[in-house]
Amino acid sequence: MIRDGQSRYLARMTTATTPDQAQDTRLQALTDWLCSVLPEPPRIEPASADASFRRYFRVHAKGQSLIAMDAPPEHEDTGPFIDIARRLLAMDLHVPEILEADTKQGFLLLTDLGSRDYLGALDADNADALYGDAADALVCLQQADTTHLPPYDEHLLQQEMALFRDWFLGRHLGIELDAEPAARLQAGFDALATAALEQPRVFVHRDWHSRNLMVCPEHNPGILDFQDAVHGPLTYDLVSLLRDCYIAWPADRVRHWALDWLERARNSGWQSGIDEADFLRWFDLMGIQRHLKAIGIFARLNHRDGKPGYLGDIPRTLDYIRQVAPRHAESRDLARLVDELELAERLS
Repeated sequence: MIRDGQSRYLARMTTATTPDQAQDTRLQALTDWLCSVLPEPPRIEPASADASFRRYFRVHAKGQSLIAMDAPPEHEDTGPFIDIARRLLAMDLHVPEILEADTKQGFLLLTDLGSRDYLGALDADNADALYGDAADALVCLQQADTTHLPPYDEHLLQQEMALFRDWFLGRHLGIELDAEPAARLQAGFDALATAALEQPRVFVHRDWHSRNLMVCPEHNPGILDFQDAVHGPLTYDLVSLLRDCYIAWPADRVRHWALDWLERARNSGWQSGIDEADFLRWFDLMGIQRHLKAIGIFARLNHRDGKPGYLGDIPRTLDYIRQVAPRHAESRDLARLVDELELAERLS
């Protein structure tokens, strides 16, 4: 097991969520709003931040712990969070309940799922149990209502992979591709998009990984950060979980967990007709697509948003591509291109 340093992650969160309160007009507005909806003035402390403009605060009032979301309306829309939360609660999944909302200001008051995420809790002894809980929850989540969800279509798949070319290769490493390698890279993108679109289409959380799953004593796991849900490929969330950008496991264990999920899905009557070989191929190729996107996002977070903490996750994420891409005809030339460009060496 290889894990992102939890202390580095916490430091990253603290930096993002502890501005000078005297200058933080949104925090003051949030405090005023909480005072208006709670029975007593609350005590507020940073809880976490994510890769967007959203921030989260833990709110203590009358011996109760709650979570306040600050989503600046000019950057974030709380509507999708509210909508998807209702869909998942209807499936009896463990997501935060919305207690109060001011969508005009971009404030939500939520139930608190705790502070122990999968990333901090996972170890070699408990991984089977924790991933088993996440697998069962994922089978259920995939059957949630997909009405009017954005489609995970060719355009979105290509747009995501372009982040790798534009932000990682171009902006971060300063690589300007000539016509021939640029065409090879695009051919790889096209093949990965085609493979993704072959898959059965389901409800996709889109960030089903160790930082968004909370360890809960009952009804495990707690589920966060679901507002970007789409209608898309079957294996997307599973590969997000098992080939996580923040924690890596031996390949044979990942394969075992992937096939265990397929068996759980079959036993539940969900996706019972899927061939195992097709499933594993989809799983691998979907992972390459996701990891290209993630690398591009990590580079963009550094250069555009001033969040360098994610750069340390790029080598692990690139390593997945280097391990998996040579196995399949659709991605073999992409693997060769990654090696020819000496991306791993440039990072080290």
